Amino acid sequence: MKVLITGATGLVGSAVARRFLSENHEVFALTRPGADRRLLAEEHPKLIWLEGDILDILSLEAAVGQVDYVVHTAAVVSFVPRDRKLMYKVNQEGTANVVNVCLKYQTKKLVHVSSIAAIGRPDKRKQTAGQAVVLNEEQRWEDSPENSEYAKTKHLAELEVWRGIAEGLSGVIVNPTLILGEGDWDKSSTQIFRYVYREKPFYTEGIANVVDVQDVAEIVFRLAVSDISGERYLLNAGSISYHNLFNMIADKMRRKRPSFKVGPGLAGVIWRVEAVRTWLLGTKPLITKETAQSAARKITYDNGKVMKALDFQFQSVEQTVSRISESLLGRI
Repeated sequence: MKVLITGATGLVGSAVARRFLSENHEVFALTRPGADRRLLAEEHPKLIWLEGDILDILSLEAAVGQVDYVVHTAAVVSFVPRDRKLMYKVNQEGTANVVNVCLKYQTKKLVHVSSIAAIGRPDKRKQTAGQAVVLNEEQRWEDSPENSEYAKTKHLAELEVWRGIAEGLSGVIVNPTLILGEGDWDKSSTQIFRYVYREKPFYTEGIANVVDVQDVAEIVFRLAVSDISGERYLLNAGSISYHNLFNMIADKMRRKRPSFKVGPGLAGVIWRVEAVRTWLLGTKPLITKETAQSAARKITYDNGKVMKALDFQFQSVEQTVSRISESLLGRI
């Protein structure tokens, strides 16, 4: 099998690449010039690097024309207002390009790695106070102040994939929750481990829905080689309070547990202070209005569909945190 992976230098893309390589498939890794390749630095005779960009049609066609399967993981994840234009361009327009080129070259299967954010969040003003909210694949997008700009871009990206499927493309979508893995702890969700390791005293209210990057890669691999098409699957290993997650990480990394709860009021003050600080310094904020709101939500996700379809069992949150903590400690 020959498979092209967009975003191959990222946390998910690199894990997916290693999964395909473990079965000795040819992996074509699409990367922008100068991209950091450390997450996929190991040499492999069937790993082929291709310089290109999903916004560059010619380079995308040159890449897709060489393969049978495409796994699309490339995206911009940001909650910073100044990144919105780029995020829409890459996430929506870039995905449209991938779909169109796959249709042109009659790709056997496109696996689109979306986000749990793309299914949208119900407007909390329509919810009964104190009622548990459990979402599954039947959740339909609705305009709501609960949806971030990132979520909107990922929803629009999914619409492009559904369009491609309607036009005859064999495709499937996965929607991972918060992905935990051995990435660069200065980037992506792995920053949580750095935060706890540095013994920051604060933790937030709310529930974290998490999934192991290895499980995401395994599911992507199984779906790619399956006959399944026209389906979406929510990928969620389990739900855990942020307080318990931070405590678990602290224990595994042998650091002091955070002890000061940040409620909605204080979170609102912090993101406003961060906005001013970063505007003055020209840097990216550690917390934004959207991330503060997201951390306080209490929504969980049903993983039953993918478990039944693939006879799959997710790793426990504790297993995942233990492995990642040990890996990160080994780098310090």
